[in-house]
Amino acid sequence: MAKVLILGAGGVGSVAAHKCAQAPDIFSEIVLASRTVSKCVAIADSIRQRTGRTIETAQVDADNVAEMVQLINAVKPDLVVNLALPYQDLPVMDACLETGVNYLDTANYEPPDTARFEYKWQWEYQDRFREKGLMALLGSGFDPGVTNVFAAHAVKHHFDEIHVLDIIDCNAGDHGYPFATNFNPEINIREVTARGRYWERGEWVETDPLSWSMQYDFPEGIGRKKCFLMYHEELESLVRNLPGIRRARFWMTFSDNYLNHLKVLENVGMTRIDPVRYNGQDIVPLQFLKELLPDPASLGPRTKGKTCIGNVMHGVKDGKEKSLYVYNVCDHEECYREVGSQAISYTTGVPAMIGAMMMVTGKWQGRGVFNMEQLDPDPFMEELNKRGLPWKEVILKG
Repeated sequence: MAKVLILGAGGVGSVAAHKCAQAPDIFSEIVLASRTVSKCVAIADSIRQRTGRTIETAQVDADNVAEMVQLINAVKPDLVVNLALPYQDLPVMDACLETGVNYLDTANYEPPDTARFEYKWQWEYQDRFREKGLMALLGSGFDPGVTNVFAAHAVKHHFDEIHVLDIIDCNAGDHGYPFATNFNPEINIREVTARGRYWERGEWVETDPLSWSMQYDFPEGIGRKKCFLMYHEELESLVRNLPGIRRARFWMTFSDNYLNHLKVLENVGMTRIDPVRYNGQDIVPLQFLKELLPDPASLGPRTKGKTCIGNVMHGVKDGKEKSLYVYNVCDHEECYREVGSQAISYTTGVPAMIGAMMMVTGKWQGRGVFNMEQLDPDPFMEELNKRGLPWKEVILKG
């Protein structure tokens, strides 16, 4: 029985809170905190209606270390689950160090003024967490997160070495809006408009944004979709931790409608992250655009279709070539019926809850900063099947 403090009342925070509430034998107390406490209250009302459980709510600015320390000391949680913005990872980690509490997040740190995300800032906390006897688990979402665990599962059960890894993410859902993003618009657009990057024989190779594409035939009726090469943070840790890796790439599907709108927004400067002067004050165009676009948390009742995220891996086992595909298919409408969310938030919020479960039950233990593939995949994979994200694996060769 554990007490958990969840930061962030967006779509992912809502899913994680609902899923924690479904496991009272593990999460005996839940506190949901955000800068906008009214969002926490709305989520708490939904949880009470759906599960009969009452959770606590609180207001906090996760950028403010002193506020975070005060809240953590008041709540006294066993674990802080950081589902706020990636810009806030470091102050939350600082607060956890000061209060002596374990830490979990779903996305790595991004500086607010630079469209760049990498683990180096959080990896630099390794010694401080280890010396304090604390554990920080990074990237316990789907990608990153489950995709890392899929790779660890493949190494443990199917390969001696993985030579080629392709992580392929397809959202075949339709929300009916001319243009919307399925998670935080600011983070989504920064990610999509960044230069592509992949690992090839010991070095990083960069590409122009969305300049490389391929067709992939997705399972379970989703069918053939165009996928674009992007850089994604789990590649950075996987190329360090997978034995024998030679090539690692990340691919994501986008509709022509999404890409056309995005191109127009880029052309007129609305995706800029540097401030511009307007009516005597500085505004960041992308942050202003975020306020105009639909809130991702509101897409649940409108979205139909499925997602499919998985790893295609090629390597060797006992000296023989082997290829494996491990994936999950998630239905938007089923997610909405269960927790009032679309599948993009669901596929991130459920792994956050499972990662928290691994830590508070002691199945995953350690001192320092960890990426998901560094821990035993078996108990996590087992919980994916129980908690709403069942996985399948197909041996393609060998």
